[in-house]
Amino acid sequence: MNDPIGKAIEDYARFKKPADIIVSSDICEDDIIPVEVLFRTYDEMPELEQLALKECTGSILDVGAGAGSHATYLSDLGKKVLAIDISKGAVDYMKMNGLDALEENFFEFSGPKFDTILMLMNGIGIAGTLANLEKTLEHAKSLLNPGGSILCDSSDIKYLYEDEDGALWMNLNSEYYGNFKFEMSYKKEKGAQFDWLYVDFDNLFQAAKNVGLKASRLFEQGDHYLAKITLVN
Repeated sequence: MNDPIGKAIEDYARFKKPADIIVSSDICEDDIIPVEVLFRTYDEMPELEQLALKECTGSILDVGAGAGSHATYLSDLGKKVLAIDISKGAVDYMKMNGLDALEENFFEFSGPKFDTILMLMNGIGIAGTLANLEKTLEHAKSLLNPGGSILCDSSDIKYLYEDEDGALWMNLNSEYYGNFKFEMSYKKEKGAQFDWLYVDFDNLFQAAKNVGLKASRLFEQGDHYLAKITLVN
């Protein structure tokens, strides 16, 4: 199985030469992830991520941990962190750096429970589609200790479908506008197409409510927000 993220992490760790991970979609123009972003320090992180890390308490599950920048910061504070990712290269790198890391699919992960589940860099996007969001939150809920919380960020990307006067040109009877299909590539390494979700806060709030969770918005900057999702007492 091709592993563009893992290959990019491996190359940057060895050679320290920046290169881009290309993210392709049939809906919008190609985007890039500069690989050095995956290695950023706390001081280099945006305010939203810094706030999320300050909110982490107790035992922490870092979902889609990448090169482990968040897990490393939390571990250095003495916190207990388990990092999971589906990228073998990413997990190998994290283990090499002393992190507790597993090559795991979040939806197949069953074990132990945590006080904080961290899903940054639009980590809640692993839901894939709005229709699968409740299932995703239900699974996250099953991994929480009493009093635990999920910290995640996402973006309302409705602006992609707005005319200059603000009118929407999308077909409102079609799929949710935040459902995307992406492919990632790095140099000659190309991954399989996958579903990814960008969800507005109102839909996240409702999905959480439907599975016995409560979502609150901790931070908002433009179309991007940080949410804290907790068990309903």
